[in-house]
Amino acid sequence: MTILEIVIAIVVVLAVSGALFLRSRSGRQLPPPPAPPAQAPVETPSAETLDAQLEGTIARPEPEVSTAGSVLEPEVTEAPAPAAGRMVRLRARLARSESTLGKGLLSLLSRDTLDDATWDEVEDVLLSADVGVTATTELVDSLRTQAKVLGTRTHDEARRLLREGLLDLVDPGLDRSLATVRADGSGPAVVLVVGVNGTGKTTTVGKMARLLIAEGRHVVLGAADTFRAAAADQLETWGRRVGATTVRGPEGGDPASVAFDAVKEGADLRADTVLIDTAGRLHTKAGLMDELGKVKRVVEKHGPVDETLLVLDATTGQNGMVQARVFADVVAITGVVLTKLDGTAKGGIVISVQRELGVPVKLVGLGEGPDDLAPFEPDAFVDALLGD
Repeated sequence: MTILEIVIAIVVVLAVSGALFLRSRSGRQLPPPPAPPAQAPVETPSAETLDAQLEGTIARPEPEVSTAGSVLEPEVTEAPAPAAGRMVRLRARLARSESTLGKGLLSLLSRDTLDDATWDEVEDVLLSADVGVTATTELVDSLRTQAKVLGTRTHDEARRLLREGLLDLVDPGLDRSLATVRADGSGPAVVLVVGVNGTGKTTTVGKMARLLIAEGRHVVLGAADTFRAAAADQLETWGRRVGATTVRGPEGGDPASVAFDAVKEGADLRADTVLIDTAGRLHTKAGLMDELGKVKRVVEKHGPVDETLLVLDATTGQNGMVQARVFADVVAITGVVLTKLDGTAKGGIVISVQRELGVPVKLVGLGEGPDDLAPFEPDAFVDALLGD
């Protein structure tokens, strides 16, 4: 074999070997790249945290109370108006809306002759003001007797007689104090607030917190209306503004559980008062009313309920009396809060509701302002009805 033939053979062998190597390499799959090391998920900061970081502070997480609710710390931003003298301060507003009752009666009683037709008109005015049939009859009979004895009357004499009669019906001797502090120091006083939707119940709870805090009380709010997220949010806002701790639960959660936790939190914080806002119960739905009874029973595991206040809309008139009777059958009502009293000429509901329930009106709402809730004062109320 010549040298040339040897070189050609070597070239052929190398070519064949290279082709086989390339073919085998092209048919083999490359191993997958190694997986990157696991990293902890990045938590997206909440809006509150971002705001706090912008201000140079870190938002503190809300402490858990239980699986039913959480505590919402107060952020005091407003100073409530003093409680003393609120009714007198708001008397002019009440007088503007109620003066038709007083003026109408005074014009009738100041007539030279008080015949049967005049007394019928007096009855109509009182009934239209929701004074109630029994109370109206008593007042008219009393006024007729005194008018016969006195004979001719001046306007001032008629006003005096009417004032005495109305004041007697309002009954200034009733105990209108609120049990918002336990004298024995056994724990916070518990105030259960009930009423149907639309009466201003949640707003009343917030205004009550302001009223108590203005008197130096430490208040805890229980947002037990878990069926309306807006109600809990609203109550939380009221609490944050004036320094009341709010306990709330998840939307649709058990109202009784939230109420229970609120009282427990009040005891832990050594609060003076726990105000519990319940869901607006429609008096025609027995199941919801039964649930309200459950809330009361669960709260009483901590101790007695010191006050059960029924919130009524004064503009509803006799329909409010129907509500009052049903609620009184479910829970022991200890007092009434009349809202929107400045928006009606039917101030006589104060008289009729007290007679129907046998409990006093303790607070009245006379406007939409945050401090337009006042302890009820019979003298100031009657004077406002009659005008100056």
